[in-house]
Amino acid sequence: MNTNSRLEQANDNAAAFWLAQARVHGWRFRTRPGWTAVRCARTPEDAHRVVVTRPYTEPGLVERELEDLLGEWETIRFTLEDPYGGLDLTRFGATRMPIMPVMTREPGPVEGASAALPALSEAHGGGSLTVDEALDGDTFAQVERAIVDGFPLPARQPWTRGDALPERLWGEPGWRAWLGRVDGVTAGTCLTYDDGRATGVYWVATLPAQRGRGVARAVLQAALAHAHPDRPATLVATSLGEPLYRKLGFTEQARTCWWTRTSVDG
Repeated sequence: MNTNSRLEQANDNAAAFWLAQARVHGWRFRTRPGWTAVRCARTPEDAHRVVVTRPYTEPGLVERELEDLLGEWETIRFTLEDPYGGLDLTRFGATRMPIMPVMTREPGPVEGASAALPALSEAHGGGSLTVDEALDGDTFAQVERAIVDGFPLPARQPWTRGDALPERLWGEPGWRAWLGRVDGVTAGTCLTYDDGRATGVYWVATLPAQRGRGVARAVLQAALAHAHPDRPATLVATSLGEPLYRKLGFTEQARTCWWTRTSVDG
């Protein structure tokens, strides 16, 4: 099996995205040849994150390694991404979430992308839609709030500046943030993370009052056009986002299985 395929590039980018957060927050982490784990620790209830990055021949061995890690870190909640679908974490009290596609887009121009986007049509309520990169702390805070309220992130509500995304992340190499506004009012956002081989797209969010107006498309077009268009782009799609991603040139590489545990009692 090719272990340097677009799928593995997507896995590596996701692992690096979480490791960057670990560096900024001072969280513990562990990397192994086939997986990466981050001990998210804003609060004791934070969900620790595990990304499986390479195919495995013995699922039981990986499960035992994870069992040792969860015990050492005294993990209560966790989320694990398994793009190879061979792990069974039910004995850890985890629940399998809906299967989602890992998608990638080949390098190249982005149709419809521009520095200043045109006004929305009357059919979408009118208004001037623009997308900018967050280049200062205040704009990055607006991005953070749009993610907390639009994605949404219930555990981070009500929004507190710097709680979900500390401003130091904005200066972390590879991190970039994109903010869409309608008539100057925050409407949607996404993050991109470049690890030198691929650019991952994360936390695409539109505020509820702005949905159905093409905001997510505009934000993604701008991000893809300006965040290393010479590299492949990667993401994990929700069922709601998948049609848009396909229209923008993303194709499925695998169906990833996410496991989540919300308490030690399952």
